[in-house]
Amino acid sequence: MKKTTAIVSLLFVIFVLSAYAPFNPLGASKKGVESASTCISGECHAGIETTSENHDFACVECHQGNNKSLDKDEAHKGMLGGRNPSSSKTWDEGCGKCHQYQHDRVSTTLMYTATGMIKNSQKAWNDYEGKLYSTHGAEGFDASGNETARPAVTELEELSGELYRKFCSACHLGYDKRSGYRAHHSSGCAGCHFNHSVAGTYEGGDKTIKGKEGYPEKHIIDPLPKDDVCITCHNRSGRIALSYQGLYDGNNSLVPTMRGLPGPELIDGVRNLRHMHADIHSDAGMECIDCHTSRDIMGDGYMYENMFDQIETACEDCHGGETAPKTERITKENAYPLREAKNYAFDVNYGDEMVLTSKGRMYSNVKKENGKLYLYTKREGKRLEIKTVNGTDEHEVFGHERLECYTCHSNTVVQCYGCHTTYDKSEKMMDWIKMEETQGRFSEKEDIRTFFPFPLGVNQRGKISPVTPGCQTFLNVIDENGNKVMDEHIFKFRGEQNFKFAPFYSHNTGKKAVTCAGCHGDMMFAGLGQGIVSIEEKSITSTYMCDKCDKPMDSLYSVEDGKLSVTSDVVREHSRLMTKEEIASMLRVNQCIVCHDKGESRFYGEDIDYGDVLNDSVHRPLLD
Repeated sequence: MKKTTAIVSLLFVIFVLSAYAPFNPLGASKKGVESASTCISGECHAGIETTSENHDFACVECHQGNNKSLDKDEAHKGMLGGRNPSSSKTWDEGCGKCHQYQHDRVSTTLMYTATGMIKNSQKAWNDYEGKLYSTHGAEGFDASGNETARPAVTELEELSGELYRKFCSACHLGYDKRSGYRAHHSSGCAGCHFNHSVAGTYEGGDKTIKGKEGYPEKHIIDPLPKDDVCITCHNRSGRIALSYQGLYDGNNSLVPTMRGLPGPELIDGVRNLRHMHADIHSDAGMECIDCHTSRDIMGDGYMYENMFDQIETACEDCHGGETAPKTERITKENAYPLREAKNYAFDVNYGDEMVLTSKGRMYSNVKKENGKLYLYTKREGKRLEIKTVNGTDEHEVFGHERLECYTCHSNTVVQCYGCHTTYDKSEKMMDWIKMEETQGRFSEKEDIRTFFPFPLGVNQRGKISPVTPGCQTFLNVIDENGNKVMDEHIFKFRGEQNFKFAPFYSHNTGKKAVTCAGCHGDMMFAGLGQGIVSIEEKSITSTYMCDKCDKPMDSLYSVEDGKLSVTSDVVREHSRLMTKEEIASMLRVNQCIVCHDKGESRFYGEDIDYGDVLNDSVHRPLLD
């Protein structure tokens, strides 16, 4: 009796344990995959890669479908999102069923909703009436914790809504982009966590789809998105992914540069990429993810209206500014750095002292060790010592506490002047949100692009920063019969026909700053464009003039008969032009810079009283 009971008990234990046996991602346990799953048998998906160690289970767990049928159509019936179960159309049932926390964040992040992009397009085209939209519609909580719902941009019938759907939305996380060169990306979670080849073809071990377009390079999840993933989207407009790596698309005509071929590199839109100085952080071996937290990209669960509200990374976090970088020790076992660092090439431990972001949250890869600050690169584990600027002469200049670090340290700032947009009602164009061709085709061309110097304004944080055209739209409309019914129309902003500029960080930071004389003595930095100064006429104007509105395109102001007049505006919330007093203060210091061209605290550590200083026994004879 005891023997029988023991046998029954043993069989019961074996049965229970077998229920929890690990599964192979190809559809069965590792010993008998082919007999248990049709996904990899015969001429199907044999050789396809295991997605990751953490996803070592049956294909149908992610993709659904029928892994028992040999018939292709029957086997693929009911699959989530076609080939991509992480698609935003199905991510509730796909990734979201296991990764609810990440799903809730991504479904409300600006990388998916694009609320700020849509709103600013409306403002640029004078269509904004206070209502916020989302790419596909979204519900959640705003930054103040209030419930909010934002309708889909398909409900925005104004021209700015159509512009977003047809021109801009091919980069958002809700769209599988299967065209272009070095610009393919999946939708949903796979948009960042699956790498694509430059041609957008599958190059893994599955012979069925080998070399075919519309697939990731391999069937492997990358928990740490590479820079090549970022560049698939961030190669237009501000071009920050290009600038960071030291690339720019300055030769769009494909003039042969080497052995009769365009180059040296190509990017989406058949554009040439040329080389310039890379960002100092890129040169040090840092990738985009080494500065940006996952909350910057995936969001933190709140629905923000603007990207500057969502981003929590700032230069001062690591390098200091008015105060030294702030730190906090890990004292909770579920602390954010402990959870995220599981995929890193270095260890984060309980008790480690971590540097805090501008929102007071811990970085997961920036530590204080033995009194010094270090950043660890997430993928390689490279340890980089961080230099702080507190107490250094050049960072103690009076008034410079109002400057962003990148105001002085930007090598370049991309500025596209004159964006001539044609809307042709007689032609069709794909609407990437409605997923159908509709009447009305957009096309663009620009007048001129510059990189340095750049104008300054006051940004969303109340600090003086670079500003760049955003956007200088000249709209041409052609009706259904091919007649031009609108010719180079310039939209008004705040009731005035002014050009629009926006605060901007170019992601092209250099160790060497703009010189004191370079910044304070160049009219471009003061917002006066490529300044042509006439002492007799008491005027400052620019040569980049607009024929349609008789205003300079590259400046924020002009001077006529000694009087400053506004010719452009800064368009983001809480941003503004510099005042007349701020510009005068910026230029007045040239009286000192002529001789004292270094930012020494003994000269510039406090507010200068020019009346007292210039009337002393040293300066009076020089001025006389």
